[in-house]
Amino acid sequence: MGQKGDKHTPEAQFSCEAFIEKLSTIKEITSKKMFGGHGIFHKGKMFGIIDSKGQAYLKTDKSTATLYIEKGSVPHGKMPYHSVPDSLLADSAQLVEYAKKSIALVK
Repeated sequence: MGQKGDKHTPEAQFSCEAFIEKLSTIKEITSKKMFGGHGIFHKGKMFGIIDSKGQAYLKTDKSTATLYIEKGSVPHGKMPYHSVPDSLLADSAQLVEYAKKSIALVK
């Protein structure tokens, strides 16, 4: 998700499609265009964001945010989401593990 008023970009669309493909072993993942980016959902509950620039973020809490920060992640404004580091994007198995932790936070 971008900021209110942001226009949807090809980067956001491409990143969204690639991100969902990397999570294909998790069933019932969907996306919805929101504020120039996309919300990423599991069974209708949002656990991820693709912003208007194509950057992926996953939901975090106090216990999981540290895992992201140690990998160089940054928060998405004041929202409880952290950027997905390139090292996770390059390792689908690890990305799926982190996504499952984010999904567990929204159940």
